[in-house]
Amino acid sequence: MTTNERKGSTQHTREVLAASLGSLPFEDRSDFERASRGKLAEALERQIIGRFGHAVWDLDAYEFEGADGSDSVHPSLWRQAQLNNHSGLFQVTDGIYQVRGLDISNITFIRGHEGWIIIDPLTGTETAAAALQLINRHFGERPVKAVIYTHSHTDHFGGILGVVSEEEVFNGTVDIFAPAGFLEAAVSENVIAGTAMLRRAMYMYGVLLPKDELGHVDTGLGKTLPAMPGVTLVAPTVDILTTGERHVVDGVTLEFQMTPGTEAPAEMNIFLPDFQALCLAENCTANLHNLYTLRGAQVRDALGWSKYIQECLADFLPKIDVAFASHHWPRWGSTEIREYLENQRDLYRSIHDQTMRLANHGLTMNEIAEEIALPPHLFKQFYNRDYYGTVRHNAKAVYQRYLGWFDANPAHLNPHTPVEAGRRYVAYMGGADALLNQARLSFEQGDYRWVCEVVNHLVFAEPDNLDARYLQADALEQLGFQSESGPWRDFYLTGAQELRNGGSALKGVRGNATGPSFMRAMSMDMMTDVLGVRLNGPATKDFWLSINVTLTDRDEPTERIEIRGGVLSTRHAVEGEVVDVEITSEQSAFARFAGGSNTLEEIMADANFHVDGNLEKLTILQSNLDIFEFGFEVVLP
Repeated sequence: MTTNERKGSTQHTREVLAASLGSLPFEDRSDFERASRGKLAEALERQIIGRFGHAVWDLDAYEFEGADGSDSVHPSLWRQAQLNNHSGLFQVTDGIYQVRGLDISNITFIRGHEGWIIIDPLTGTETAAAALQLINRHFGERPVKAVIYTHSHTDHFGGILGVVSEEEVFNGTVDIFAPAGFLEAAVSENVIAGTAMLRRAMYMYGVLLPKDELGHVDTGLGKTLPAMPGVTLVAPTVDILTTGERHVVDGVTLEFQMTPGTEAPAEMNIFLPDFQALCLAENCTANLHNLYTLRGAQVRDALGWSKYIQECLADFLPKIDVAFASHHWPRWGSTEIREYLENQRDLYRSIHDQTMRLANHGLTMNEIAEEIALPPHLFKQFYNRDYYGTVRHNAKAVYQRYLGWFDANPAHLNPHTPVEAGRRYVAYMGGADALLNQARLSFEQGDYRWVCEVVNHLVFAEPDNLDARYLQADALEQLGFQSESGPWRDFYLTGAQELRNGGSALKGVRGNATGPSFMRAMSMDMMTDVLGVRLNGPATKDFWLSINVTLTDRDEPTERIEIRGGVLSTRHAVEGEVVDVEITSEQSAFARFAGGSNTLEEIMADANFHVDGNLEKLTILQSNLDIFEFGFEVVLP
């Protein structure tokens, strides 16, 4: 029986990694020069301490990456990890500065006439506050005059309350700019699918892995996510609606380019003519990005993404000397920027066009993933490499966007669940012992992909079979060591960790995926969407209830919520209608009910939440609103 301990790389894995050294120009050190260019100051502290007395961010955790390499890490990923270790305050150009390496993303500061304009205030309040403190320590205290969210992902807005207060926003002292549709997209990803996405993100970012040569080394896009940060959200005060829209903020001209459906459903680039600079948000970074992110999200539009980059080239290239983004390091000079943008444009276009060419020849998405390859001139550019997204899973995303999950083979139309399929596979293969004997031979031959696939059937058929779990873990581990993609490595190694240790360390942990500030930012329509997702339909199949909700502090019409046999629907209330329950509440109190952060009894003790009518029925409703667990099983049934 194999053991539940972590293993080093096998001879087969070491040969795979050694062979990769000859495929890329590792002698090119220009990215290291870019990553260190313009450095003004080191981080004030090596550790950023959070509200629980824990290290939200620890710069010393990656000291092991100072070595030349490791035989358990893909050399290209090791190179990217070393680049992402550059941290501190950097000058992009005179008047534009970034703090890098204190979060998975960058925070950008633009010097206005009186204060700072901030682009993308990181993931958590602690890292954002540390970045603001660092730049103010270097240049002197300046007020924050405005904040820009380039797009709807948490690592670009979650630290907002670390740089401004809600009061400053509400009283008009600070404006928050965001692309149209930002709030809806942020809520959809972080609340409606929040619990499932958070659990999967723990795999994607290696949150539970040790930081060492056998564990997490980098995400490709940045080091990792902050550990249990204070994630917050304040709704935008200014929606950017169209490309070419201009605003002057604290004496600085901002011109926006809308890029919806690229790296996020709501996203925009920013041209800064006063500085001859272009902020590319997360549309162009120093890696191939995700068309489908492994944590789960809507599939992105590769063709549109490519065309928006071309629009950048046409509209802004003659006017800029520097291009920077909310991850990685800038590029300077029109020649370098042109080559970079053209190659990133062609990267997404190539994946899109070649996927659909092969699909129209009848190949399925798994067959396309094996067949597709980038042109050599794109393949050899480090900023096009598979550090975050991969060509393989992005090709599947393009297929899914056009053709969906079904490959048209009727054998795949209604398959058994993994448990039921697993039992049948094990029986067909002659039982558990026969399957394991064959799988061990495949492992010795270095066929780790096949070992994972076939032993997974036994794990789901017999989850207590430790021989199966440990062998699958060993195979997953080798695939992790061979991965150039940070998220692929983290997925493989986290799966191995949970197989060896008996499932998720977070099993049974319950609660909301998002904090109260998310709920405070929501409209009534968004809050009722959350209620609909939480409603246990089968348990309420015979339950009927009508509720009118009036928000006393929002200029929104009274909303009628109906539960009809396990299905929730909403519409604006009509005066004089009879309902079972009338709720009159401030938005924040109703948000606590919708999000499940408090019981009905606790909320009713709040003077801002009043209920008239059938309280018993409302109590029944609350008892049938699910609270989700973070730690559901992934690699076990």
